[in-house]
This record gives sequence, structure tokens and C-alpha cells, in this order.
Amino acid sequence: MTKNSGASPQDNQQQDHEPHDQRDPRHALNSLNKSLDKATRMVTQGLVKGFGNERWQSLTIPLLAIFLSLLTISVVILIFGNNPFDVFRGLLAGAGWWPKENYGGGQSQLTDLVGLATTLTPLLFGALGVVVALRAGLFNIGVAGQMILAAFLATVLVGYSDMTAWLARPLVFLIAIAVGALAGALIGFLKYRFNIHEVVSSIMLNNIFMLTVSYFITSSHQDPVSRNMRAASADARLLTEPVQLGEASARLPVGFLLALIMAFLLWFFLTKTKQGFEMTAVGKSPKAAQYAGIKIGRTVIVAMAISGAMGGLAGVTHYMASVPSIAPGVLPGVGFDAIAVAFLGNAHPLGAILASTLIATLVSGATYMSSIVGVRQEIAALITGMILLFTACGGYLRSWLDVKKRSLADANANTDDNATKGGDDA
Repeated sequence: MTKNSGASPQDNQQQDHEPHDQRDPRHALNSLNKSLDKATRMVTQGLVKGFGNERWQSLTIPLLAIFLSLLTISVVILIFGNNPFDVFRGLLAGAGWWPKENYGGGQSQLTDLVGLATTLTPLLFGALGVVVALRAGLFNIGVAGQMILAAFLATVLVGYSDMTAWLARPLVFLIAIAVGALAGALIGFLKYRFNIHEVVSSIMLNNIFMLTVSYFITSSHQDPVSRNMRAASADARLLTEPVQLGEASARLPVGFLLALIMAFLLWFFLTKTKQGFEMTAVGKSPKAAQYAGIKIGRTVIVAMAISGAMGGLAGVTHYMASVPSIAPGVLPGVGFDAIAVAFLGNAHPLGAILASTLIATLVSGATYMSSIVGVRQEIAALITGMILLFTACGGYLRSWLDVKKRSLADANANTDDNATKGGDDA
């Protein structure tokens, strides 16, 4: 009698088919699906654990957006045959965060950082204007028009006068605040009184302001050489006299510290004052705010006035510091970049500081990066666009994390219930 004589024919047939079943494509596909499901669960749990805390989402989700955008851009750079690390190092060196190999006469890393601060200042002011409007449930896309109108009037009224710097520069700031606030309040009034959407009115006013200013430039204030508006006097420009920084010299931006102070003041106003709370309440639910006795019309107009005032400050710190004069027929790109900065900063005044620093770094370092690495300057704009794209997905990611947190909580609750029932049965 053989060793397997006790086995039935069915058992022998099953043993013969086991190796064949393991080689079955369906078996391999099932194993692959199980592995993918397990990996997906692990990734989901990791994302929920790392980004599910609502207290820190205002910081973690923008950081994730920046990481994903840089990762995507790195792949694009590799496709074009360049080293992503060289590109990013060139951007940092051009903005002053990384030392360059060589500097020209009178230049140093400190002068590059001063140039970064000059670029950052109008960007931060513009972003603060967008942030205030967003807090009130409004979308001020008219920062560019408010910039050009405020800068034009400040240049004409003060920049062409014989005022000393101690008088001219404060007046430039005051005119910018007044003109920008009036332009913003007009948008708020049209919104409340005639129910004209602020996006529509601000876009129309952008063109009205640009065309009006262009008319006066070409008819009365045009420089015959540059074809731009005649530059303001040195005493009215928002740059100091050359300051010695080691072996180099630079002209410091007058409005830089004011922009940082304004960011903290707006944070305090929006989070610690009654008026700021009312503004936020109107932005979240106008009907509930009205039921609570908050005056919707006044709040909307005030919010847009503050937003416009920030736009006016962005205008004078751009056209009277960053660039020499206004070009007719062109809206400043800073006014639209400020929208990206506001969203990247999670519509928070302090977040706008970090976001504007990042975008200003990309703008300031683009030229040097292009000349050293040989990559087109537009790669910096592409990075900014990718950051904005991933940032726009932040709302979806928050909703997705909330759903997954509830699913994991329900699954854990079911597991605990089953364990408890099993213990009772035992």
C-alpha cells in the first residue's frame, strides 16, 4: 500500500489544482488589489494624522501645497534636462537668501535682501487688502486699479512739488490711503446699494482707472524718452538715501516696516475687536449677522474701504519705490499676484507675510536664476501658478480629511464594539 492510498480522489484532484490556482491571473490580481487597498489605507491614515488637526490646518495645508508644487516643478525641470536643485539655488541666490558666486561693484548679499524687501512691500500691502475683503465675504479683484490711481495722484500732487522728504513722504502715504479707501468704498457702496457684485464692479473700475490715468499721462505727464509717466522727485520717492551696508550700499524701502506693522494691526483688528468680529460674521453668514443686529451695509463699505486703502499703499510703494514710474495702458501685475498671496496665506494677515516672502523670492530671483542656470525666467511664474493651483485645492483637502476622519472613527468604534461583544460572549 502506498503512502497516499488513504486519500480520496477529490483530495488528489485538489492537490493537483493548487499550484495552478496560485498561478491564476485572477489570484494575482486579487493579491494586487489587497496590497493597493492596504497601501491606500496607510496613506489615508497618515494624511489624517498629519493634516487632520483643524487647529494647524491653516499652516500644514499651505505647506503641503508648496511641497507638491515644488515637486511637480522639479519633474518639469528634469524633463527639460536641468537640475532642480540648481534652479532653486539660483532663485534663492537672486533673492539674497543664498550667497552668489560673484557680486558687482557696490553689491552684496545684503543689497539683494534689500531688493527683496522692496519687491515684497507692495505685494504684502496688496495681499492684506485682499485678505480684509475675503474676511468680509468679498473678493477685491480691483487692487491693481486702486494701485495705479493712488500712485498717479500721489505723484502729481506731491511728487512734482518742492516739498522736503520729511513732509512729502508722509503725504504720499496719506494720499494713498485716502484715494485707495475711496475707491474701495465705492465698490462696497455699489455692492450694498445696487447689489452689483464686487468682482464685476472692481474689474470695470480697473479699466476705468487705468484708461483715465493713461489719458492724463499721455496728455500732460509723459516723459518724452521713456514714454512712461515722469518720475517723482527724489524727496517724494519711498526710498531712503543710499545707506552703506558693509562694503556695499543700498536704498532702503521706506514702507517695508509699515507693511509689517500693518499686518499685525489688521490681525489684531480682525481677531480682537468688535468691528473685526462683525466683519468676519458678515463674511460667514450675512443673514445671521443681520439677525444679530449687525449693520450689513456699513460693514461691507468699511471692509472694502480698508481693503482699498491697502491697495493704495501697495500702489505708492510699487510705483514710487520698486519701479520708477507708471506705464500707460498697463495694470500692475502686483495687484493680481496679491490675490495668489492672500489665498496662499490662508486669508490671514500674518500668513500673508510668509506667503508674500515666498512669492517675492520667486520674482526677485528669477533673473539671476535664468542667467546662471540657463532656464527661462517664466519658470518662476510657473512655480507661482502651481502653488496657487495646489492652494486652491486646500478646501477640497479639508473636506476630504473631515470625511476620512469620520470614516476612521466609525471603523474604530465598530472594532471596539465587536471586541466588547466577543469578550462578553466569552
